[in-house]
Amino acid sequence: MTSGGRVEYTIGELAARFGLATHVLRHWEDVGLLSPARRVAGRRVYGSAQVTRVAEILLGKDAGFSLEQLRELFAAPDQDRRREVLRTQLAQVRQRIARLTLSQTLLEHGLRCRHPDYQSCPRFEAMVLARLDGAGPAEALDHG
Repeated sequence: MTSGGRVEYTIGELAARFGLATHVLRHWEDVGLLSPARRVAGRRVYGSAQVTRVAEILLGKDAGFSLEQLRELFAAPDQDRRREVLRTQLAQVRQRIARLTLSQTLLEHGLRCRHPDYQSCPRFEAMVLARLDGAGPAEALDHG
């Protein structure tokens, strides 16, 4: 809905624009990530700044940020603090990628293995024994 050339949305319209449920936007308000531009007759009205904020939240979630981390990022007092938050998130993403890469390698081996049962595979057995000996996931994969 427009008013005086401005774009304004009710909570339902804003949620629908992004394919979200209205309770999601209310939750984001509760945790301090979003607030309506104003209230009209007790109803939330959102403007272009809030539309942009919803897009920023969704991008942040796509990048793996939690709502708490996004709040910290949005509230950062300066560029140095924002960069620190971004660096921390990047390190976490890299750790998840490493774990997923190990998972992929293990699953691909399971699909390629010529043994009728993965438990009879010498490589799998070597990986299990390595884990029993305290090896980490990457080390265990190297034992096969």
